[in-house]
Formats: sequence, structure tokens, C-alpha cells
Amino acid sequence: MPNCKVTRGPLLRAQAPRRGKPSLGLSWRSLHGPAEALASAGPRLPGGPQPPPLFSRFVCTPLSAECPATGPGTGPGPEELLALRSAAAQLRRTALEQKERIRMDQETIRELTGKLSRCEGGLRAPPAGAAAFSLFPPFPLGCGGCQVQQELPARTNGSAPTAPALARDALHTKMEQLEEQLLSKILTLQKERQAANTDRNQHQHDIEKELSSLQNRVTELEHGESCPAGIPPDAFKVTIPVQNNYMYARMKKSLPELYAFTICMWLKSKALGGLGTPFSYSVTSQSNEIVLLEWGSNPLELLINDKVAQLPLSLKDKAWHHVCVAWTTRDGKWSAYQDGEQRGAGENLASWHAIKPQGVIILGQEQDTLGGRFDATQAFVGELAQFSVWDHMLAPAEILALANCTSRLQGNVIQWDDQAVEVFGGASKGSFAACEEGKKA
Repeated sequence: MPNCKVTRGPLLRAQAPRRGKPSLGLSWRSLHGPAEALASAGPRLPGGPQPPPLFSRFVCTPLSAECPATGPGTGPGPEELLALRSAAAQLRRTALEQKERIRMDQETIRELTGKLSRCEGGLRAPPAGAAAFSLFPPFPLGCGGCQVQQELPARTNGSAPTAPALARDALHTKMEQLEEQLLSKILTLQKERQAANTDRNQHQHDIEKELSSLQNRVTELEHGESCPAGIPPDAFKVTIPVQNNYMYARMKKSLPELYAFTICMWLKSKALGGLGTPFSYSVTSQSNEIVLLEWGSNPLELLINDKVAQLPLSLKDKAWHHVCVAWTTRDGKWSAYQDGEQRGAGENLASWHAIKPQGVIILGQEQDTLGGRFDATQAFVGELAQFSVWDHMLAPAEILALANCTSRLQGNVIQWDDQAVEVFGGASKGSFAACEEGKKA
């Protein structure tokens, strides 16, 4: 049945159909308008002819199946329909996104609540012995996490999307504060440890100095070897009687930056094996800046900046010998002398290297760190004297004069002086006359 629009009209009376005209079930009078219909519907006397029953007039207007608009401007156009459909799709997507975000926020809240509960439970029941020492100071309200947990209910009263973000920010802030406290505590502990190490080293140094002073005094009293008045300050020797890692002598003065040097000394070895280390010079960045060393079955070696040259010297006969080593940075040339005679020479030993200043000179021990960490197997056993340093290579004639005691040439960088040498660990000082000792030998 086609769609139609039905409108209700005024009431009408049914009329009999006229002859010769088709009957439509309605009186033609109904088509004349409401005025005539109402007049015909007036009251009738009793006993008179009764009017026909009243009927409502309906007008049936056919409509299309799509129900289009009946006039311009009464319905949305195609573009408006498209916009409405897009808006509806966007609203649907927004609703889905909001739903997903709410689900994720709920999971985040559950996870944070669990972590905070574990944190609070752990603080309420600390393990045995944990109170003895802790890197963290006590929190004023029990726990930073507990404060966050107390803040969460108040902050979640706001909008749902921002509550988890605020909780995370608060938790991150507390974590950063804990990290800062931890870092500060670590730095404080490191400073305290460094200060303790410094104090311990200084205390050990003072003890060794006092012990050495007492040992020297005992040696002087026992052997009567104290230098009487009038003896030159360089007429002494250092004695290291036992091979260990704590007996040594130290020069109070250091070296400047050098591009050449000559080092001379008198020595008498009492070692059964290798000579050991008559002297070593160490700096902060290089423990083997200058070293004279004979270790085990290896030959005597001169080390400069950890570069090695082997010296053809023989010093194991338990006699006094005058030893000199000379070096220049130009092409790394070097030479070695024993008792005034040149026994070896070479080049390319630490070429163009400059000897670094402000180091430590140790007699009798090889340094693995600046001024310490000695190895007993590399220690010197015997006597040392007349250790001197020049800032250039001495001529062979000058070295021979020193060995023959015909010259008292003093080093222009380091001089052998009783006030410039400290002894430690049981090493002692005694009188020494180079030429007389040589004749006795």
C-alpha cells in the first residue's frame, strides 16, 4: 500500500447517491466547505426525519517511499548529511579512545597501588640487623612512597584522565629525591674514606719517621758512628741491612723538568742474587720515570719513561763501586760508567722525552706508585753514598775525577747532604769516606 498523508476535515452526513451519478460513499455536499456542512448538521425536531450519521472527512494524499522534503530548506542536504555522518564516526572513535584510556589508567593505578603497598609493608617490617647501618636517613612521615599513597586519593578526585599522570609525577619526584639523597650520601662516604686514608697514611709516615729517628739514635749509641763536628755534611752513607719492602731512604728534594741528566753514586751490594733497586724516581703519571734496577737473573737495567736499556755493569762482588748513568733526550743517547770507565753506550732510549718534575726519589726500593707500594724482591741490600744529579751529561773526564776522588764536584740539581736525606723502616746513616772505603775494599 503506498504511503499517504491523512488529514482530518469537518464532520459530514452521509447522503444517498443520486441517480445517474456514481456513488463515492460521501455526499458532494462535503466538498462545499465547512460552513455548509455545519449548517446541515443542525438540530432536528423530534418525530421528524432523522439525519444521517456524521462522518469525518479525511483527505488521503499519496507520498513517496523516501519521504522527501515537501519544500526547500525543510531538511538537510547531502553535504550536511555527510558532515553529520563524519561527526558521528568521530564521536564513536573518541568514545572508544576514552574507554581504552580509562582502562589503561585503571591498570596503572592498580600497579602503583600495589607497589606503594609493598613499599609501606617493607618499611613497617625491616629485616633483622637493617637498623645497624643505613645509607638513607629516616623519613619524617615513614616513607616517601607512603606520602605518595596518601596524596593519591586526594588527587584522583579530579578528572579521570589526569589523576594517573599526577600520581606518576608525584612518584617520580619522590624517586628523584631518593636518588639525590643516595648520591649525596655516597659522595659524603667517599670524602670520609679519602680523608681517613689520608690521615692513616700521614700517621703511618709519622710513625715510620719516629721509628727511623729512634733507630738512628740507637745505632749511633751502639757503634759510635755519629758524625762529629767538622766532618762535611756529605760524608755519610745509608745502610739497608735486610731485603724487605719497608727499609729505604728518601730524598727531600725533587727533580725539575729535565732534558738531560747525569746520576752518580757510590754503592756496595750485599745481595745474594740480583742487585735490586739502588734508586728510583716516580711521578704521578709514570712510576718508572727513572729507575736503576737489577731483578733476579736479569741484567742491570736503566728505565726511562718505562723504556729499557741494559747496562753491562758488574756490581755483585760486595765491594764499593762508583756508578754513573748519563742520558739526553736528543736521540735518546745514554752511557754507563763503572769506577770512572765507560762500560756501555747507546741511543733511542726514550728519545725526545722530557723528565717530568715534582716526583719522588727513593733509594733502595722500586716504586709501583708515587712514593710507595714497594716489592721486597726488588729491594736493594747494602750501602749507598754520594747520590748526586746534574742537569746535563758530564764529560768522561769529570766522571773519572769523581771516581778517583780527585774532584768534589757536587750535583747542580741534587746534592748529597745529611739534611736532605730521610731514612725509614730501620735503614740507618753512618760516616763515609769514599777513597778510604775504596782502599779497604
